[in-house]
Amino acid sequence: MLSNKIQDVFSEPGCSKNQGKSEKERKKGCTRALQPGGAAGGCAFDGAKIALQPITDVAHLVHGPIACEGNSWDNRGSRSSGSQLWRTGFTTDITELDVVYGGEKHLFRSIREILEKYDPPAVFVYQTCVPAMVGDDIEAVCKAASQKFGKPVIPVNSPGFVGAKNLGNKLAGEALLDYVIGTEEPEHSTPYDINIIGEYNLSGELWQVKPLLDHLGIRITCCISGDARYHDVAQSHRARAAMMVCSKSMINIARKMEERYSIPFFEGSFYGISDTSESLRQISRLLVGRGAAAELLERTEALIAREEARVWERIGEYTPRLRGKRVLLFTGGVKSWSVVSALQEAGMIVVGTSVKKSTSEDKEKIKEIMGQDAHMIDDMTPREMFSLFRDARADILLSGGRSQFAALKNLMPWVDINQERHHAFNGYEGMVELVRQIDLSLHNPMWQIVRKPAPWDLREVS
Repeated sequence: MLSNKIQDVFSEPGCSKNQGKSEKERKKGCTRALQPGGAAGGCAFDGAKIALQPITDVAHLVHGPIACEGNSWDNRGSRSSGSQLWRTGFTTDITELDVVYGGEKHLFRSIREILEKYDPPAVFVYQTCVPAMVGDDIEAVCKAASQKFGKPVIPVNSPGFVGAKNLGNKLAGEALLDYVIGTEEPEHSTPYDINIIGEYNLSGELWQVKPLLDHLGIRITCCISGDARYHDVAQSHRARAAMMVCSKSMINIARKMEERYSIPFFEGSFYGISDTSESLRQISRLLVGRGAAAELLERTEALIAREEARVWERIGEYTPRLRGKRVLLFTGGVKSWSVVSALQEAGMIVVGTSVKKSTSEDKEKIKEIMGQDAHMIDDMTPREMFSLFRDARADILLSGGRSQFAALKNLMPWVDINQERHHAFNGYEGMVELVRQIDLSLHNPMWQIVRKPAPWDLREVS
C-alpha cells in the first residue's frame, strides 16, 4: 500500500519536474541516498512531521524510538493562536522487546492514554523506520483505535527510509486527503471562503495576512497547516478557492482538491509588496468567479492602494541606507524568487539565489525577475561559499541557520530567512520588518570592530 502511494506521489501531474522525467526515471522517483543521522531536514518522516505538526489541537504521536521524536519536536517556528497541544511531544518510545514481539499493542495503549489524558479531537500517528521494518501495521491499529474510542486516529505512513523530506511532505498531504479532508461538513459556508495551502505560520506570518483578508470580508476556511484546527481541515473541502504558497511540498493537496471538490487554486506569494498585492487580486478574482460580488475587486484595489502607500512611506526611511547593497540569498523553494522581488523593491541588488529546493517553475520565475543571466546556485560546500562571497562582493547573506557560520567566519552580516527565524516577513508589514532586520544587521557597529586588524597583528607590522 505504501509503495503504491509513493508511486502515485511520484506521478503527480501537477509536478512538472516529475512529468519531465522518462517513465524509468519516474518509477525510480525522487529518492536519494540518505546519510545516517540525517533525520533533521533529511528524511520522509521529518518531512511529514513538519507538514502536519502545525495543526495545533491534534496529538502528534511518533511510533518509533525516542530519538525520532527528539529529532523533530519543535524544530520550526510555527505559532498557534489557540491550543498548544501540538507542542507536546508524544512517542511510543519502542524498545528491543517491541522489535522482537512487535509494537502494535504498545501503539494501541499509547493512543488510549493520549485520548484519556488530553481528549484531542484526533490523534495523528507517524510511522518511522524501525517499526516499519519490523512490520507494524499502523493503519490497522489506527482503524481499531478509532472504532474503539470514537475519535479519528490518522495513520501517517512515511518512514524515513522511503525518501527525502519533500516526499514526506507529500505523503503527509496524502494522509489528509485519505482520512481527514471531506469527513465533516461546516455549519455554514459563504462565497468568500478560501483555503491557504502550504503556509506554516512561521513566526506568525499568517497573522500578518489575515487582517487584510478580514478587511475584504474573505474568510480563511483552513490554512493547511499553519495554525490549523482538525475540524477546519476536515471541512476545508467547502472552500470556494485556494491559494498555494509552496508547490514543492503540497501540490498534491491543491490539485486533488480541485479535482475532487472543484476548488480552483493558484500559486502565489505574500513575500514582498507587489507579490502580496497580486496575490490579493488573484484571490478576489477566483472568488468573484465562484459567486462573490464583483465589487470585491474594487474593494481589493482600494485596500492595495492604501497599504502600498503606507508601506512605501515606512520603507522610505531605510532605502537611502540600503540602496545598492549586494545581497546573496541562500534559501530555496518559493522564497528563491519571492524574496528576490521583495529585496529589489527596497533598492537592493540580488547577486545570486539558491535553487536547491526549487522547482522548474521557481527557476523560471527567478529568470523573469532577475533576467536570463540570473546567478542560480545549487548545493555547495562551505569552501565554495567563501569563494562565492568574495567573487560576488556581497554585503549580506540571507539564509538558514546552517549557512550562518560560513558568513560569520567571512565577517559578513547575516539574516535568518528560513523556518527557524524569529521574525515574520509576510505581507506588507513583513516587508517592513525584513528591511528593518537587514538594516540592523548591515549597520551593526560590530562589523567595524571585527574587520580591523587585531592588535597583535599591528605590532608585527610595526
